[in-house]
Amino acid sequence: MKLIRRDKNDRGAMARSNRGGLAPFSDLSRIREEIDRIFENPFSLLTPSTALFEGWEPTVDVYEDKDKITVKAELPGMKKEEIDVSVVGNTLSISGERNQEEKREEGESYRSERYFGRFQRSLTLSSQVDANKIQATYKDGVLTVTCPKAEEAKSKQIQVKAD
Repeated sequence: MKLIRRDKNDRGAMARSNRGGLAPFSDLSRIREEIDRIFENPFSLLTPSTALFEGWEPTVDVYEDKDKITVKAELPGMKKEEIDVSVVGNTLSISGERNQEEKREEGESYRSERYFGRFQRSLTLSSQVDANKIQATYKDGVLTVTCPKAEEAKSKQIQVKAD
């Protein structure tokens, strides 16, 4: 089993920007990350990142073995009906909308850090998968998407013959 982790220099499809911190510093951090991305890869201007303008995206873990790719996404406080999962080619997309539970009319907000609204997270999978056999389960705020690899993407053991 292989665990794919993002490091600071990873700017690939599974990269996500740091959403933590205190306002307004989290906004400044996102702007700095966007400027760093532009200087590290000048051709990225042809495909600009929208992370600067987005609110929230779920964190994910991606596991791969010889038969499948498993993606676990944290989606606390959501209902399964509010979550959409789709695959196009080798891109897995998780999207949905988190609605605010209730409006509070008594007093002003002291601090509000939870994100409400639409979100989307797209991941480029490392292998072609069989879209007809993908399964998604949601339990305790964690979405688990199991993507069986397509037969042509599975590694084959070749027997070596002696002359």
